Amino acid sequence: MLLALAVAATLIGIIPDELSRAIDNYHQVESYAVIIHSTSANNNQHIQYYYKKPGFVRMDFIEPHDGAVLIYSPMTRRVNLWPFGVGHFPKLNLHPNNSLIRGDGGQRIDHSDIGTLFSNIRVLAIEGTTESNPLDPYGMHITITGNKYSRDDGVHRYELWLNSKNGFPSKVISYNHQNEVIETVVMENLKVNIQLPEGFFNP
Repeated sequence: MLLALAVAATLIGIIPDELSRAIDNYHQVESYAVIIHSTSANNNQHIQYYYKKPGFVRMDFIEPHDGAVLIYSPMTRRVNLWPFGVGHFPKLNLHPNNSLIRGDGGQRIDHSDIGTLFSNIRVLAIEGTTESNPLDPYGMHITITGNKYSRDDGVHRYELWLNSKNGFPSKVISYNHQNEVIETVVMENLKVNIQLPEGFFNP
């Protein structure tokens, strides 16, 4: 009871236990699927996202560009894009850094998984400060702020809502050095260690 009502504690140069456990739990995950709602200054996206180690990514767009599919392979380090759906012309083969498929904040599909997010957060947490506040028995709100010199592709602060049961984030907000929101991401319908059809990442 006292823990649930505790005032948020500020930790300098220390990764909160909840975040460390979430990162450790993620390392045990082989694959996952999640629906992503992403909002930025110039773009709103609704995507069915799939990930499989060692780095395969598939994004099936729901909104905008309904039907478009992006697939990244860590074996070729290339991205296949079907603007009108798998099996429909055209099929484009692109570098992950291609401006056609980068996010508004410069995000790349090969750096889009939750493991990359946790890595970026860990760096900011070690260099800067964190504040953690339990929301209820099943959730934790953590704010990670880098020091004045730290940079993570322009991200200076993260707000992270962790599901204490599975260690996955349910919501992430990133901010720049001017405390302006870069992107808000909400994750729903998480499925972990799922079996995906053969050829799912190579249709």
